[in-house]
Parts: sequence; structure tokens; C-alpha cells
Amino acid sequence: MKRRKTSLLSTKVIEAPSFQAAPQDALKINLRHLQAFASVASSGSVTQAAETLFRVASAVTRAVGELESCLGVSLFERKARGMLLNVYGKAVWVRAARVEQEFIAAGQELAGSDGTRKSDARGLLAAMFSGRRLALFASLAEMHNMPAVARAFGVTQPALSALVRELEERTACVLFTRSARGVRPTRSGEQLAFRCKRALAELRSIGSDLSAIRGVVEGSVVVGALPLSRTLVLPTAIAALLAKHPGVRVSTVESPYEVLAAALRSGDVDFILGALRPAGQARDLVQESLFDDRISLVARAGHPLAAASPIAFAHLQRARWVLSRRGSPSRELLERFFHHSGQPAPQPAVETGDLALLRGLLLHSDMLTAISAHQLHYEIEAGTLVVLDFPLATTQRQIGITQRGGALAAPCALALIEEVRRSVKQLPSY
Repeated sequence: MKRRKTSLLSTKVIEAPSFQAAPQDALKINLRHLQAFASVASSGSVTQAAETLFRVASAVTRAVGELESCLGVSLFERKARGMLLNVYGKAVWVRAARVEQEFIAAGQELAGSDGTRKSDARGLLAAMFSGRRLALFASLAEMHNMPAVARAFGVTQPALSALVRELEERTACVLFTRSARGVRPTRSGEQLAFRCKRALAELRSIGSDLSAIRGVVEGSVVVGALPLSRTLVLPTAIAALLAKHPGVRVSTVESPYEVLAAALRSGDVDFILGALRPAGQARDLVQESLFDDRISLVARAGHPLAAASPIAFAHLQRARWVLSRRGSPSRELLERFFHHSGQPAPQPAVETGDLALLRGLLLHSDMLTAISAHQLHYEIEAGTLVVLDFPLATTQRQIGITQRGGALAAPCALALIEEVRRSVKQLPSY
């Protein structure tokens, strides 16, 4: 169905690019209404909030009412002595404070080290004023293509250009450079897009927070799935989660660790599941080890080495190998093992990061590979592939969950993390 174009000021919600993984309720939240709510929550009084925000009391009351209508819940107990937060209001207030902190950080970053530019949190919020605008700006910084973003959100290019101009005027910063090849964010643009994504992640969690208070787990979860988690742990956990909580939506992102870590820091990903990194590489991240894994030598059933005992290094030197690309964790572990053993590392005939291709080559040739056996669990269980009797000592690594330091995970994300922990307890040992 063809999307109808609309103004940026319209409340009609159009599907956002998939990388945002933001439910429509998050895009509909008006940040000015959220700001008014937070001010009333802080002071307990509409009158005091109006004075703080330099607005009339009726406008503040209306803003709070419209936020409650958007979220579908009452946020206050309205008493003669003032406005008292109820349980729903307390949950939203936590997210509102975290959104405000992202705008404060954005204002400080854009003001520069000398503080001469005029960027401030209130001005940014006035320009961004909705989750939808956060998603628009972040999408433009990600896609570098104004026509594509305009089509995705059902807005006109002039309206999108006007948003960028307004932000550049308010921040006194050039946020994008324009050329025949599209638009590219400047450093300031990247900083603002980063904060927009983090604020959008908080908005995305509000619906899940409110549902949890009602005893229902729902919402959207985005998982950064590293290779080892994709075959057994994550599918088992997701299946168990959806059996218990059918209202949850799960998306996975399959990319190298560095890309996933950047997405985790910006709020595009809720957590990463896979091999953990040394503490020095993840100072701002929180890592939870779930189990220790090691790589194994794997070949087809009936391979000449499957019945060999013992297997010698000479056998391995004569074999043909299919391995992951140089620099990948499993490849580095294998090469380190051979180095410590005083042996030359195997030189692969094929290098690939595609598990389907690796599986096909193993099944249709006498090639060997070195990989976590968990990644080929179903073939090993079916007996079409076998783990060779040649333990690769010193190739252990920790597998677990990585979250952003200081993040407040939504209930739906916490529910999936708990299912991951349960799934790990059922893993076979190799």
C-alpha cells in the first residue's frame, strides 16, 4: 500500500527504518509533554511546573493529559494537596529523567569545549519534540539518503531539510555535509544522532515498563547475535520466551563484534550474546559470563581421521582446511594453539564466515575446520559431522551477555536474558 505523505507536525505514524526497531508508540510520544510531566512529577504541582517551564498552567495540564492519553494510563493521583505519582507515573518518570540526561549530554557535547556555542538541552528538546523526530534525524545520520528517509517516514524532502536547518540554527553547528552522493553527518551530527538513538531507546522501553506493571511482558527486544549464539542458545531462548509471552517481538542483528558494540552503546541493540572480550576492550560495558567454550576439530562422519587414534600434527598438516577469516576469534585461538605447540598454523584452502557454506564444505569433502561444536550441534547430533579426538587445549573462551553500563533494560529484554540463562544450563558438553 502506498504511504501517504504527511507533515512533520502530523501525529500520523509511519513505519520507521528497521534499524531503529522502535514501536510506533515510542514514535508518538511528544517530548514536550514528557518534559511537562517530569516537571509536575518533580514539583508535585502544576503551578510550580508552569513557572519552571515558563508556560501557563492550563498548557501544562493539557500536556500531561495528552501524554496520559498517548500511553493509555493515568500517571498521577490528583489530590487537593497536589499531583502524586502513581505506580505508572513512577515508571515513566524514570525514563523521562533518562531522556532528559541524553539531551543535557547532547547540549554539552554540541556546545564544544569552549562553551561558546548556544546548544542547550531545552532548545534541542524544543526542536526534536517527538520520538518521531528523533527517529528521523537518527535515520538520516544512518542512511545518508534524504529521499530514502523521507519515503520511509512518509514526509517530504523539504520538511526533512527544514528539520535539519532548524537543528543547525539552534545548535549553531553544521550537522550534515551535502554532496551529489547524499548527506553525511559531521562529528557534531554523529554526536547528536548518538544521543537521539539513546533517547529513543528509553522511549521504546516505556510501553514494556507499563505492561510489566499490569503483569504482562511485551515490547520489542533487539539482540546482537554473535556466531556462537545463533545455532542453539538464542533460538532455544527465543522459542521459550515467545511460548510464555507471545506479545514480545524479537529482532536479531548479525554483525562483527565492533559493529554490535557500537549499536549497543547507542541503544540500537539491547544486549549482545556471544564471546566476551577482555575487560580492557569493554570498559563501558557490563559482561556476564555464562559458560566456557572451546573450539573443536570437526569433520564429516567417515572422514579418514574420524577413526584415527591418536591424531598427530602430521595428519593435520596434510589436511585441507576451511577456516574463518584471519583475525576472527576462533581463527586466532587456533593459530595461538599451534604456535604454543611449536607447530605451523594450518593454511586454509577456503576462508569464510558463512556457517552454511562451511557446513556444506564439511559434508561434501574431507576438509577439516576448527570451530565451537555448538555451532554445528544439529549436524553432530544427527551424526553427519563428528568432533575429532584431538583436544585443542588453551582455546577456551568465555561466552555470555554484554550490556551497556548504566543501561536500564526493559522488562521484555530482561525476560529474554533470563531465558538465555536457562538455555545455557541445557547445553550439551563437547
